[in-house]
Amino acid sequence: MKNRRQAMNAAALLLAGGGAAQAQSDSWTPKKESVGGPIRSGHLLFLSGIGGWYPERRPKAGDVRQQTEDALNIMKAALEKAGTSMEMVLKVQVALVDPEKNWEPMNEVYDRFFPKNKPVRSYFGSTGFRRPGQLLQIDCIAYI
Repeated sequence: MKNRRQAMNAAALLLAGGGAAQAQSDSWTPKKESVGGPIRSGHLLFLSGIGGWYPERRPKAGDVRQQTEDALNIMKAALEKAGTSMEMVLKVQVALVDPEKNWEPMNEVYDRFFPKNKPVRSYFGSTGFRRPGQLLQIDCIAYI
């Protein structure tokens, strides 16, 4: 695929065709396979639960800018290991602690990772995560 727009169109066609196949066949399966963390189904790759802070990687939690950069670097590495890239990300979801305070600094870093042809994105506020000090968690869907 040359760009994200073509990937989105191809994914939409696959999803439309996949839905019809499911309706016609009781034996349809998503043909999921693990590719070292992410799940792949057809030409789509799903990554979830990428935290903003892991104590084994960084002793102190850091601010939301640092955590966003860490999470997006982890995402980038996982996508590349699976055979795709940040350019092929179709959708991102961000769970963010204290969005009123953390939205702008998170967004500054996010924009560096997606300078053009941004994926669709949704976010929601969170009161916290299992790991105290973690400020965000990111999921994505990419075309492969």
